[in-house]
Amino acid sequence: MDTAAVYAQFAGSQALNGDSPTYQDWALGVAADPQVCALLDTLPAPKRQPNLLFAAARLAGAPSGGWAGLRPWLLAAWPDVEREMRARATQTNEPRRCATLLPTLATIDGPIALVEVGASAGLCLYPDRYSYEYASPDGGRTRLDPADGPSEVLLPCAIEGPVPTRMPDVVWRAGIDLNPLDVRDPGDLAWLEALVWPEHTDRVETLRAAARVVAAEPPRLVTGDLLAGLADLVAAAPAEATVVVQNSAVLYYLTPPELAAFTATMGDLRRTRGVVWLSNEGWTVLPDVAARLPEGLSPQFILARDGEPLALTDPHGRSLRLL
Repeated sequence: MDTAAVYAQFAGSQALNGDSPTYQDWALGVAADPQVCALLDTLPAPKRQPNLLFAAARLAGAPSGGWAGLRPWLLAAWPDVEREMRARATQTNEPRRCATLLPTLATIDGPIALVEVGASAGLCLYPDRYSYEYASPDGGRTRLDPADGPSEVLLPCAIEGPVPTRMPDVVWRAGIDLNPLDVRDPGDLAWLEALVWPEHTDRVETLRAAARVVAAEPPRLVTGDLLAGLADLVAAAPAEATVVVQNSAVLYYLTPPELAAFTATMGDLRRTRGVVWLSNEGWTVLPDVAARLPEGLSPQFILARDGEPLALTDPHGRSLRLL
């Protein structure tokens, strides 16, 4: 698709379903603006993403409000916005996704060595350090806390299906990313906050609380390509632990050959190291996984274990429907 079509699709799907009237308005504005699209087309294709543009603009001081007010500011501030877009990548680190991963992690016998590809700042490497409140369709609420007591991070999640009753036993955690972020760095933390959509103020508060948990005991984060560095990171995990490799909203950014190579790598690691693979991706990202879903479903995200779909999840971790 050309740039205008990309932004129109974003407005009609992600921004609409993600409940961001601001981003929907901005995306529709970009889609109908040849001058702004021409500026975006000077960037490499991966750098033209709506999320990247909007987060970079906000980091550079974009005014709040609608497209009518943003457009003149964007044209005047384009050099600053372009510089941020070229230097950065979309690295949304949503700790609330841990609420949708936890029920599956809790079924895996420990100890667990947790590895995340596309780890960003590593906020999703701490599922055992957060508290959870699961709301069932019948109105029941179940709270789950870490072994040492309630966490300052409380993750609410609507759940359909069995509610987890225990925490996973995570004894080792590490992540790999092309550009790992450090929550102790004010600039990195500001970028993570800029990536949260404007209306989602609750997500910002959760992000800040999770950042404090991670800053107290920073994870091992490796700079590298997930295709080249993942096997080495898995090899570094404790031999007595079950290695769980997780990815969430990451594989979308791979090209088809890269995705095929990553899937093959996971197959090799499962056979040779007994790795468990948890993927939480948009339903179009892994067609073989989506093909295993019951007919009539069109979820945004699918949680799968070793290629088998287990649940439908909200992209920001707000809800979980176990299959």
